[in-house]
Amino acid sequence: MNMLSFLGETPTAALRAAQDECGEEAIVISTKKIANAHDAGKNMYEVVVALEDEDKKNNMPYKKSVVTKQYKQDSTPINTHVYDFKEEITKMQEKLELVQKSLWNPKSQLYDLTIPHEFVDIYNLFEKNEFDQEMTYTIMKKTIKQLPISLKSNPKKVNDFFKLILRRIIPVKYEMPLRKHQRKIIMMVGPTGVGKTTTISKLAARYAYKLGQSYKVGIVTLDSFRVGAIEQLQAYTNIMRLPLEIVKKPEDLSEALLRLKDCNYIFIDTAGSSQYDVDKIEMINDYQKKVEELPIEKILVMPANVKQSDLLEIYANYSRLNIDYLTFTKLDETKSFGNLISFSHKTKKSITYFSIGQNVPDDLVVSDSSFLIDCFMNNECVRR
Repeated sequence: MNMLSFLGETPTAALRAAQDECGEEAIVISTKKIANAHDAGKNMYEVVVALEDEDKKNNMPYKKSVVTKQYKQDSTPINTHVYDFKEEITKMQEKLELVQKSLWNPKSQLYDLTIPHEFVDIYNLFEKNEFDQEMTYTIMKKTIKQLPISLKSNPKKVNDFFKLILRRIIPVKYEMPLRKHQRKIIMMVGPTGVGKTTTISKLAARYAYKLGQSYKVGIVTLDSFRVGAIEQLQAYTNIMRLPLEIVKKPEDLSEALLRLKDCNYIFIDTAGSSQYDVDKIEMINDYQKKVEELPIEKILVMPANVKQSDLLEIYANYSRLNIDYLTFTKLDETKSFGNLISFSHKTKKSITYFSIGQNVPDDLVVSDSSFLIDCFMNNECVRR
């Protein structure tokens, strides 16, 4: 295909010259002003058209060429340049790629939103973190409207603005010191293998030894089903020199708690089960009913390395225990954290702790929205 360039003192004149020379088969590629009256005495416009090569019509090889035809009324010199078609195509491709990144392409076709190019990187971050689609749409829509235009061109300001929004939607329960002679009983519940026993060991060590004020800590286990569960807790409690009560029947729980009456913190470890095994979850309720007069804080321990729909199913079945707070484990086994933010916001349950590894007692982070946001922004668990 040949590229032909035609000049005229007006766009219309240049186009007419192209039509006179090439006929109606010519395809207009571009029209632009190439000379000003101030510089050359007259305005001059260039029209570039594409014309199918005769060789192509005969299925023969052909070469592209550029021909410039000048149509003007006098011999005044005109500064022109050869039309670089390849460069223009490259620029168009770059613009198309930017537009493609900016298109909102949700799983649901109910939404229609174009992401400004200033937000493309943040939007991709939401996608990588498997953030809830509906929440992503709401956040993006509000931010596009509310963020001042003067800040949109500054990537750091854009990031800071989104961090502020995330901080507002993450529910957090801050760790508060106990008053003198105050006692707190915490029951950890959740599916099998999420790390309840290890998390309890980390918390016991934290309150007994790592805080400025050393609390008296006791542990109760109701998990007599899992092989090695009692032995694991006994190993930890022996090292930390903490009392351990083993309870096998609901009616024995009140006596075990009575024996630990001098403890500031009492952690109750429960047997894990599938979220679909309602009977085993109800067994935990049987233990609670025997000590209804005591305020027991129920914390649902959940793995970070599962999708949001799984978290919601776990919560739906364990909510029969009247869950108070959430603790997330296995943050070191995932690179997506949008599910944790979306889930905690939807359930309106505050997060208490994050478990970021198997090391006792070090791999524990007290709930902090900034920590979770850093993990989200870096697409990995950030160790402090």
